[in-house]
Amino acid sequence: MVLVSVCIPTYNRAHYLTYAVQSVLNQDFTDFELIICDDGSTDSTSELIQKWTDPRLRYLRHPKNIGRSRNMRSGFEIAKGDYFIKFDDDDALTSDFLRKTVSILEKFPQVDFVCTNHWVINADNQRMLEATQENCIKWGKDQLKEGIIADLLEETFLKQSLQIGSTLFRRSCLQAVNFMRADLTMCEDYDVLIRLALQGAVGYFLPEYLMEYRFHTGQSSLAQSLTFLEAKLICLESYTFPLPYLEQHRLKKIAETQEDLALRLLESGETQEGRALLKISLASLGWSKRSLLGLMLSYLSPQLRQQLFHCFRQLRPQDYSEKVRMMERAED
Repeated sequence: MVLVSVCIPTYNRAHYLTYAVQSVLNQDFTDFELIICDDGSTDSTSELIQKWTDPRLRYLRHPKNIGRSRNMRSGFEIAKGDYFIKFDDDDALTSDFLRKTVSILEKFPQVDFVCTNHWVINADNQRMLEATQENCIKWGKDQLKEGIIADLLEETFLKQSLQIGSTLFRRSCLQAVNFMRADLTMCEDYDVLIRLALQGAVGYFLPEYLMEYRFHTGQSSLAQSLTFLEAKLICLESYTFPLPYLEQHRLKKIAETQEDLALRLLESGETQEGRALLKISLASLGWSKRSLLGLMLSYLSPQLRQQLFHCFRQLRPQDYSEKVRMMERAED
């Protein structure tokens, strides 16, 4: 038996996978297995895997694409370790991640998972200090102290402070909530952390930067946004919170997500669906400038509408993630 299972789900990312895999094989903690679950990649991923001879590496290749969520689950289902971490194929762990997070779980048996802070890196694997600091502030990690997280529901649901790719779990706590739901593509991480909090799990925050999360071009297309928002709506509608203020916030988030999804549907040319969903969100939120603009644009041709949506989006103040992606495009 191994103590830790590390899972890297991948799909057509051979150009990033080496960096991710080496970050695990270079750990100064050695009692682990590395599971690479391949969702039917058509690039050189399978050939790349053959260059590694480390017996700790297990390669699970699906002959056909089974979908992001099911691919993630497939890695979890064959894991053997007492502890488990899943991170994306374009990200990486620092060499001391496992040693430091395992130490906490061994020291505090009541803790179900330990989450660390993380760096932001670009396409060239360079750490971006300004973007890292902005990310830390945006998600409230700068306010979290080391130790057991006092209000896990607030951190997972209200602030969304925790990054699942920088989190080592007891595999048993993930089994208790049946890990990630297969119907929530692009929203799996958000959902599993909230369900753990609702189950009364105990989380520990370690403020050290022990993981690298990559921002790069092409990370949020219209199709991806639609998939994410649809999954997020399913998540929000499935929860019931014990405290009234959390339940009120959940209902508000549902309406805001409906508005976001409605505008994206209008942008994609799905006029009737977008207008209908916008009407539902307006019943809770009332009119906003963006909803009014979206409704006006819905009377234009789909092609012109999409161009104008894109133009208006460019006029918004950029956050750190958009700045990183702009820099990447400029370098290309």
